Amino acid sequence: MPRDSADLPPAVPGTLYVRGAKGGIRVAPDAGFEVVFGRCEPDVHVCVGPDDPYVSRRQGSISRQDGRWVLHNLGNLPIRLPGGRLVLTRHRVALPVAYTPLFVVGPEREHLLEVRVVAGPPAPAAPARQEADTREPAGHPLSATERLVLVCLGQRYLRPEPWPQPLTWAQVADELARVRPGERWTAKRAAHIVTQTRKRLSARVPGLLEEEIPPPLGNTLNHNLIIALLASATITPSDLRLLDEPDPPPEEPAPASGRAS
Repeated sequence: MPRDSADLPPAVPGTLYVRGAKGGIRVAPDAGFEVVFGRCEPDVHVCVGPDDPYVSRRQGSISRQDGRWVLHNLGNLPIRLPGGRLVLTRHRVALPVAYTPLFVVGPEREHLLEVRVVAGPPAPAAPARQEADTREPAGHPLSATERLVLVCLGQRYLRPEPWPQPLTWAQVADELARVRPGERWTAKRAAHIVTQTRKRLSARVPGLLEEEIPPPLGNTLNHNLIIALLASATITPSDLRLLDEPDPPPEEPAPASGRAS
C-alpha cells in the first residue's frame, strides 16, 4: 500500500483500505461493513501472518463507530501502533485519518497490516487462503508471586492507556500492600523479584540485562520485560483480577513451561 495516495483511484473521504500479506480490501465509510483480519483466509477478509501459527485465525477487526474506524484486537497477540502503543486482546482504539502501519507482535516475528483512511484509495487486491489451527504462545514460566508483581508493575500496559510506563518500585509496593495487606511488601522486595525474573528469562529473551542496553537505562529493562510477557501472552488483561483479590493464592514454584496455573 503506497503512502502517497496521489496515484490512487478516487474515493469518498473516510474510505478504509486494509492490506495484509496476500491482498487487501476497500470499504466505503457508509457500507456498514466490519473488516476482519487474521491468519486464515476463509475466516477473514484480509490475511496477515499466514505462515505464523501464533497469529490467531481471527486476529482483529476494524469497524465504523461514531464516525471513526475503530480497531478491535480479537486475538491473543498484541497489535503495535506507530510510536510503540500496544492494543491488547479485547482492547479497542480509534484509527487516525492517515496511513497507519499496524504490527501483530508475535513471540518470534512481527507481521505488518497496512491501514489507510483517506480520500484517495490504494488499489485493492484479492486475499489468499490459509488453513491451520492457531498455536497458543507457550508463555514464560512464572510463579504466582512473580505473576502478581509483574502484573502490578505492568498494569498500565494491561489497561488501555495510550503511552504506558512501568510503575515505580514505590508504587508497586504501595499497590501490593493494598492487595495483600497481610504481607510485608517493600520497594526493595518488589525490585528483587522482578530483577531475578528478568535474569532467569534473559536466556530466552534479549534486552533484559544491563549489559545489553546502552545508558541511560531508565525504565528500559522493565519495559522490555513487560513487552516480552505481553507478546508471549504470559500476562494478559485478564490477570488484572489479581490486583482485586483480597487474599493471596498459594505459592508455587515456577513451572518448566507455560503459564502458572
